[in-house]
Amino acid sequence: MVIKNVSLETVCGITSRLPENIHMEFAFAGKSNVGKSSLINGLMNRKSLARTSSSPGKTQTINYYNINDQMYFVDLPGYGYTKVNVEEKEKWGVMTENYLYTSRQLKAVFLLVDIRHQPSENDKMMYDWILSYGFKPVIIATKSDKIKPSQLSKHLKMISDGLSGKENTVIIPWSAQTKQGREEIYRILDTYLEKEG
Repeated sequence: MVIKNVSLETVCGITSRLPENIHMEFAFAGKSNVGKSSLINGLMNRKSLARTSSSPGKTQTINYYNINDQMYFVDLPGYGYTKVNVEEKEKWGVMTENYLYTSRQLKAVFLLVDIRHQPSENDKMMYDWILSYGFKPVIIATKSDKIKPSQLSKHLKMISDGLSGKENTVIIPWSAQTKQGREEIYRILDTYLEKEG
């Protein structure tokens, strides 16, 4: 995959109507500080189009990034940030649920989990939620540069077991520093593009 043109095309808040896009969509879900914006920027070969922040919980909208006029990366609101009040958390949940339920172009969901830690209850809930909507999430194990290479297999198994993942659940280690995992993700996207073409 060669990324030629990218743009932030649509931003939807809690009261916004979701766009009816003609191109396929790929959604990215994960807790607030898992590195979702860094992953999206890394895939788009841009430093800061997807907004990163030292303060978790900043993504409070659904953001649609147009990629090559072929597809959209859809950045879903981060979950699990403890300093956000319950009402806000519920709004984000409603937005995500509405998107998963109504999008006609959604092809796959990438669920980001921090490779260093056991999946949280929120991670497990999101994993099960995605399954319930008929999608088999691709797990992106972020921050892989924060562990020793010799520990990689152990941590990937910890994530798989923690999510009660199916045997054929795809888990891809990702590093925002080295871009480890980018080619594997590109191959998944290319598979969908080839089917569409």
